[in-house]
Amino acid sequence: MPINIDDLNETELLDLNRRIVARLRFLAQMRAHTEMLAFRMGERVLFQPEGRSPATGMVTRYNKKTVTVITEEGQQWNVSPQFVRKVKAGASAEPVREKVIRLK
Repeated sequence: MPINIDDLNETELLDLNRRIVARLRFLAQMRAHTEMLAFRMGERVLFQPEGRSPATGMVTRYNKKTVTVITEEGQQWNVSPQFVRKVKAGASAEPVREKVIRLK
């Protein structure tokens, strides 16, 4: 259903513009949210920071448009989910140390 904008006055055009921008932002947030749900909290992931070597870490938080990843070096990164990849089990160069103390 096409909209004839030639018949709209300035106030109506400004309102239409505001509503279009709001709708586009909503669609972008929904797309980012859908991408984020591909990752579970605590899941090991890999991403490539610009100008650096690839980093592996763990997803610790969902943000509005990004996921927070804590790297193995202890750095915190907010990364767009489109740049994050899942790490397959056993793909890490270093073995994961178990942090469980066995009690009698």
